[in-house]
Parts: sequence; structure tokens; C-alpha cells
Amino acid sequence: MQFGHFDDETREYVITTPHTPYPWINYLGSQEFFSLVSHQGGGYSFYRDAKMRRLTRYRYNTTPSEAGGRWFYVNDGGDVWSPSWLPVKADLDHFETRHGLGYTSISGARNGLRVDTLLFVPVDENAEVQRVTVTNTSDAPKRVTLFSYVEFCLWNAQDDQTNYQRNLSIGEVEVEPDGPTGSAIYHRTEYRERRDHYAVYGVNARAAGFDTDRDTFVGPWNGMAEAAVPRAGASAGSVASGWYPIGSHSLVLELAPGESRTHTFVLGYVENAPEEKWADAAHQVVAKGSAHALLSRFATTEQTDEAFERLQKYWTGLLSTYSVRSTDEKLDRMVNIWNQYQCMVTFNMSRSASFFETGIGRGMGFRDSNQDLLGFVHLIPERARERIVDIASTQLADGSAYHQYQPLTKRGNDDIGSGFNDDPLWLIAGVAAYVKETGDVSILDEPVPFDNEPGTEVPLFEHLTRSFRFTVEHRGPHGLPLIGRADWNDCLNLNCFSSTPGESFQTTENQAGGVAESVFIAAQFVLYGADYAELAQRRGLPDVAAEARREVEAMRAAVLEHGWDGRWFLRAYDYYGNKIGTDADDEGKIWIEPQGFAVMAGIGVGDGPRDASAPAVQALDAVGELLATDHGMVLQHPAYTTYRIEMGEVSTYPPGYKENGGIFCHNNPWVIIGETVLGRGERAFDYYRRITPAYREAISEVHKLEPYVYAQMIAGKEAVRHGEAKNSWLTGTAAWNFVTASQYLLGVRPGWDGLVVDPQIGPDVPEFTVTRVARGATYEITVTNSGAEGSRAVLEVDGVPVEGNEVPYAPAGSTVRVTARL
Repeated sequence: MQFGHFDDETREYVITTPHTPYPWINYLGSQEFFSLVSHQGGGYSFYRDAKMRRLTRYRYNTTPSEAGGRWFYVNDGGDVWSPSWLPVKADLDHFETRHGLGYTSISGARNGLRVDTLLFVPVDENAEVQRVTVTNTSDAPKRVTLFSYVEFCLWNAQDDQTNYQRNLSIGEVEVEPDGPTGSAIYHRTEYRERRDHYAVYGVNARAAGFDTDRDTFVGPWNGMAEAAVPRAGASAGSVASGWYPIGSHSLVLELAPGESRTHTFVLGYVENAPEEKWADAAHQVVAKGSAHALLSRFATTEQTDEAFERLQKYWTGLLSTYSVRSTDEKLDRMVNIWNQYQCMVTFNMSRSASFFETGIGRGMGFRDSNQDLLGFVHLIPERARERIVDIASTQLADGSAYHQYQPLTKRGNDDIGSGFNDDPLWLIAGVAAYVKETGDVSILDEPVPFDNEPGTEVPLFEHLTRSFRFTVEHRGPHGLPLIGRADWNDCLNLNCFSSTPGESFQTTENQAGGVAESVFIAAQFVLYGADYAELAQRRGLPDVAAEARREVEAMRAAVLEHGWDGRWFLRAYDYYGNKIGTDADDEGKIWIEPQGFAVMAGIGVGDGPRDASAPAVQALDAVGELLATDHGMVLQHPAYTTYRIEMGEVSTYPPGYKENGGIFCHNNPWVIIGETVLGRGERAFDYYRRITPAYREAISEVHKLEPYVYAQMIAGKEAVRHGEAKNSWLTGTAAWNFVTASQYLLGVRPGWDGLVVDPQIGPDVPEFTVTRVARGATYEITVTNSGAEGSRAVLEVDGVPVEGNEVPYAPAGSTVRVTARL
């Protein structure tokens, strides 16, 4: 079953019914102001930090699942409805939501009236713009009252939901019924105390009325669907004092048959310097100059339309770096549009703010942000450079790292701390990807502090050295890296031993023995240790590079000697030195992470895809046999059915969910890439299609989440609802699947000295053309693909045959034409 369709020409997903299995959302914003909006208008807005600077309120875990948003009510001669269906839920004659790149449009029609709402955050503006067009499609005149509605959050989203004894007394607003460009409502809670910021909600017309008190607007014992003010047909003029501040304007529209009227509403964030906070000596009236300037930039429909055009051009420019034209439209739309778009959202959000992440409990992840960088470095290399410096600045002097940091302060999160022993190596991965993409080795000289402490600055390369040395110096009895609190799998907690309800598995270490080892980190070290060695070599440090390569080879040998179980790679050794991920166990025999990452790192690859004795071939064959399902590859098999105290959180989930036998779409790409390393492109592309949303659109009633972006998890084969997805948008799946599709299936990736062209996609895509901008030059790469297992491309560059698979980087501004034949 489908609930809409892709419109590739407009780069939109079109939702044709409000009754999707779950709210399907979009992200608005590209710099500092962001909004989440569902296809029914739900969601929330914030400036930079979803915890500390949240403008509007949203309630999680409610029934129905949408509780909070930017909503419009229509009173058409006593008939009250909402063009987004919610919150009134009156039947509509027409409904359509179009989620586009940085914008959403929602259209609803009923009884001869149509309302079209365009929502977007303009480039370089700290505001959400709502362009509303009301059209009389009937053959009779209409007198219609339109009501807007937002509910203000009291800034700190956590305090807003917990500290009611204070918060129900502090709400304050100002109302400006006749401002320079129309009417405006100012949310100024705590402004006369310590805050230098306020929110403004304005409309580019003099409103017929307003409300700022939620209880007045809704009415006693009513829900949002029965809100009293829209049903009364006129605003009440309420002014919030304590309790629940809102922003609502009403506009009375006289419409002849066929006539349309357009108005622009603006929800904005404004900061004033401390000495410029007030417009009066008594400090009672907010200084509104910056707000007036903001609203004046959207005073006319033409200004709003121009801002929207700039937004569209912004996204067109971003997505011009990498594109493919093939015979598979689903592949094209994911690579060209939605996967790259999702990568940009993860750049902005990390794992902080979605309909599954409240924006309260998590900041930016050290591991997460480095991996996300792999998916957006080609789009915004300058901002990627800034992100790398921000991440590295939270690293600790011993090479370990804060697991998370807060985007507003850029300080490490003490609540989580460090001890996740895979974290340091991801910094090497991110820096190597940046240098390959840009050739900018100057970043290695950038002075970067430890723990953001002034005076501790050292060149970034020293941070990479400490990342590398941290793993070298933290190894266990088998020469494999110690896992610490956890590695990539936050739920594999081998030193926790928790029997106390509510105790954190990730931050508790009830027993410490220096024994629990990770085969995954070992494979990670082999892959990214080689990148560190190459960076050292290019920095003119051949001795450092040589020593690093010796350590890498020693780790490779340790994995083959102590990390091999006979048919696949082990997952770990626990606190007692027992194997995890072994065929000798009755549950959790085989885990996906080490199989994919070890083969990515080239461990045990042998002589190609038909070398049945090669560990890499055996391991990926075992994945296909034991982990693969129609909905993707499960994390381990069989799932755990009882709590294993020595393993931590992983065994607390019901079988088939999350880390206990769920399908983690984040690590499926490691196996897919591994298959391309072996030369098995057909199998790789098959796996890719199983988890990629455009290919799952037809089973949306099973998948449930958006068919245009990746989910973190899909319920595994031992789950009650196998194939159901959870936690869409903010997941490392986005970056890794773009890397998989663009760099390995389509096979065009930046190398150290040139663009590598090495496609492995199997026979289902017999020909395609990739356009790739790299270091200012444009490469047009045409691939003729037999899909034969083990075949590798033979290249011609500008008509001249070349050896190998690397096309040297050309001068900026030039165009290079490459043909590749498999």
C-alpha cells in the first residue's frame, strides 16, 4: 500500500492522505533556525539547540501521536476545519502535502474553499515562514475567518516539561496589533530576567483579532479539535499571564468566487544586546527593531516568493556535486535527491531532534558526527572543516573523547562522559575523508584544543596521533582493542554487570578488568589506521607512517588469529575472556558488524569472490545464510531470549528489536561495501534495495515510516512485526548508504591523488552516467556494466586508456570525460 508518490521533477514526495501509518515529517532550515513539520502540520521549531532555545512546544508519547504544531483553523460560515486535517479532523474534499528540499506545502479543501500553506525557513533567516493562500473555489461569495496557532515553549525544553510549579506562573507576552507591517505577538518569557532573546509571531496584515492564552483559545475541557475561539468565529483578545502562552491571529477574508488572498505569517527568533533589550527606560517594553526588520523582509507576497526561490536555488547548488542517470529511477532519486538531503539534515541535527529524539537528552555525537561527515563533506567542505575542528576540540588529552557535546556551547557532555573506545578512530575517518575530498592538508596544522581548554592547542594531526595511540595502548590479552564501555554498538556493555533498574548501561562500570575486547574496533583500526599512516606519510613523517603500518599489520594478524571463529569473525571477548559471536553459543552466534567492517578493511579477502577458503568470503556467505532477510540483515542471530548480565543492554530488548536481532540499517552498508570489495556487485545491490526506502514504498503499511528517508532500525525476523521501521531521519544510515551507493555500487569516490572509478552493482543496472565535481573539476563518467561477478572496470580518460582505477585530479574548472567498461 502507498500513501503518496515521488515527484522527481519537483524533487518532492507527495502525500495524498492525512492517514499515513505514522506522522511523515520534513526538516526546514539550513543554518541556525530549524523546524520539524509533519504532513499534518505538527512539529516544533528551535534556534540552534533543540533543548535550550526551543520556540514551540511539542508533546511526545501522546495519543494521537501528533500533539503540537503550527496549525490553521478555518471558520467558513460556521463550518470549522483545518486544511492539514489536524487538529480539527473534519473530512476534506482534497488533501495533499508535498515535502520538498527545505520546505513543505500543505493543501486542504472543503465546501468550495481551498487553503494552501507553504512552510519554509529562508536561507540566512532565523524564522519559519508560512505563506497561506485562501481561495474561494465555489460560485458564491464567501466570508471566511482564518485563525493561526502556535504554542510557545518556555525555551528550555526539559524545564518546560518538568518545572510546572514555576513555569505556570512565568509566561509573558506582548501584543502589537498595528506594527509597521501588520500585527505581531511577542513571546518574552524570562526576557526581563536573564534572557536576551524573544520569539515573534507576526502576519503581514492588521489582524482582526488575536489570542495569546491557550486556555482561552481552547476553552475548558476541550481538546485542540474543539478549540473554542475558532468555533466562536472571532478571537477573544486574551493576554497570557502565566499559564500557557500561545500566538494566534485571526484574519477575516471577503472572497468573491474564484478569488484568492495570500498572507505571510512569520515565526522568528530575535536576540538583542544586553544594553539594547528595552524600548523604554522602565524596562517594560521589548525593543522590537530587529523583529520589525525581520517582518519587513516578508511584508509582501513577492518578498516571500523571492525568499523561497533563493531556497530552491540553494538546494539545487548543493545537489549538483554528485548525480547519477541510470535505468533505475529509484536508485537515481535516492542518490540524487533524498539520500543527500538526509545527509544534510544529519549534519544539522546529528541525533538530537526528531519525532523519536526529543532534542533534550542528546547533543552532537563524537562518533555520530564523524560518520555523518562522510555523507556531506562533498556538499559543504568548508562547513565540514569547521565541524571537524569542533569535534576534535572535545577530545581528551589521552586520545579518548567525550561521547557527545552540546551544539550551543560546544562543550563535552559530562552526563555521558567518555569510554566508548571506538570514538577516537572515527576522527581519523572524518579527517581522511575531508582531505581526500578537498586536498586541504592545511587542516592538519590547525591548532585545536583538548576538552576545549584554552592553552592546550596542538595541531590537528596530533589529535589523530593520540586517537591512533589510544587504540594501540588499550589492548587486551589477545592483542585486540579493549572495548571500554561500548564500541559502535552502544548496547554491548561488557563491563557493566547491571542488576539495578534504571542504571545506565553506557555510563556504569561495575567491574573493570582490562579483558573485554572488541573485534569490531580491531577491524576499524586496520581500516582507519591505514589512513592515519597515509596522512603521516604525506606530512613528511615516513618513520611515523612505517610504525603505524606495522601496528596495522599486527592488528590484522590478531584478527585472523584470535578474531576468527571458523566460518565468520567473532564479535568480542567478554569480561571473563569468553567469546561472543561464536558458533559454540546457542544465541548470538554471528554478529553483523565485524563481518562487514573486517571485509571493508580487506582482512582475509583472499583471491576474489570464488575463493571459498578466504575468511572474507566465508564470513559474508554466512551473513547471507544466517542474517539476511527480505527487509535487510539482522544485527545478530539468533536473538537473545534471556537477560545476560555480562553482555549488558543488548539482551534487554525483545528478540528482533533494536540491538537484539533487529535490522540496523546503519551497519547493513558495511556488508554491502564488503561485497563490492569481493567483487560481488549483484549481491551488494540486492542488499541495498532491501533497506532503501524508495524500494520499500510499496509496502508502506508494513514499513510505516517515510518512504523517502532511511530509518535507523527495521524489526528483525524474530520480531512480532518483522519489517516495521523505527527512528527515521537522524541516523548514520544516511551517510553510510550514500557512501555505499555513490562510492562503491556506482563506484566513484575520492582517493588521495585522484578520483577512483570502481563500480560494482551487478547486472540490474547495465549502464549509467555519474557526474561528479571534485576539487573544482567536473567528471562525466559513463559506465557500461556487464555485472559479471569479479569483473573490474577498464578506464579511458578523455579517450586515452589508463592503467588502474584512479583518474588523476584535474585543474579546477576543467571537465574530464571517463568511460568505464566491466
